[in-house]
Amino acid sequence: MASASDEAAAPLPKTDTEWKERLTPKQFHILRRKGTERAFSGEYWSTKSKGLYRCAGCGQPLFTSDTKFDSGTGWPSFWQPCTQGNVGTRLDSSHSVQRMEVLCSRCGGHLGHVFADGPAPTGMRYCINSAALKLDVAVNTTSDAQVDQLAQAGEPPDGSPTAPERQPQQAGATRQLEKATFGSGCFWCTEAVFQRLKGVHAVVSGYSGGRVENPTYKQVCSGLTGHAEVVEITYDPAQVSYEELLEVFWGTHDPTTPNRQGPDVGTQYRSVIFYHNDQQRKLAEHYRDKLGASGAFRAPMVTEISPLRKFFAAEDYHQDYYRLNPRQPYCRAVIRPKVEKLKKVFGDKLKSDRESVAPRR
Repeated sequence: MASASDEAAAPLPKTDTEWKERLTPKQFHILRRKGTERAFSGEYWSTKSKGLYRCAGCGQPLFTSDTKFDSGTGWPSFWQPCTQGNVGTRLDSSHSVQRMEVLCSRCGGHLGHVFADGPAPTGMRYCINSAALKLDVAVNTTSDAQVDQLAQAGEPPDGSPTAPERQPQQAGATRQLEKATFGSGCFWCTEAVFQRLKGVHAVVSGYSGGRVENPTYKQVCSGLTGHAEVVEITYDPAQVSYEELLEVFWGTHDPTTPNRQGPDVGTQYRSVIFYHNDQQRKLAEHYRDKLGASGAFRAPMVTEISPLRKFFAAEDYHQDYYRLNPRQPYCRAVIRPKVEKLKKVFGDKLKSDRESVAPRR
């Protein structure tokens, strides 16, 4: 078979017959039929070899070994692509679950899925099938210039899946994502709000602020764990600032009602900001005090501002709840009006209706 670099320069196959001539049966199943290999069975899930991971279908550079990490899932995992424009994403609603599919932006081959539960600095986990990759050990990943030159050589052809817009960046520069954690009542509502903001990459519903490790929804609803229902937001500060997140946070719930939001009553529904660093603390306290003094609310603000100790992701059925259950009575009566208000007040800060964020797996 041709080398990965040769494939990167070769014309793309146009038919399944042509793809089958280029790929092994397993590669064809993964790349062209959106298959998934068994966990812990692929060639690269545990390899520590250095090099550049290319698309096994067309040779396009995708990931470097420097961003690979052991996620414990049994699939190769990376916290960012070598260049954002070489990897495309689109919503995958197969198997009655909504996830964000990852594709090669040159040939459209299925690579895997991306989730918002990865390590710093991005907080993302690109979970990729080994059969979709080919490791090029000839590339020196410590040479930023060489990787950038390879990664940015050529544009995706017409008809390829939509990829994130390429941003000019210096050699070796990384796109720094940050996290914010807010509680403003039922996390179904809070999630539905922040998923729609430009610059927000992922929103995960969960629990924080309490005494119980790995709490269940039933335990939190008892009011005895000390946890609040919160969302963990992964965002790009180059597109949306923490101050803007705070503006939306205070503009989409009532921060004057202790342990209550509308029909939801209990300590788990308290208004709370869990800050990740001292800068977030200073900003949250400054804007809370400024809002309180402005008379914007008829009653004193009771929003708690505390350091984030631990965040526990909620059960899978809570993730992406409004999008998956729009006709559920609570969604229609409580969440939909909140989303409509968001569109009226913060319309200039929102994504288009076609854009969406996938929950964690």
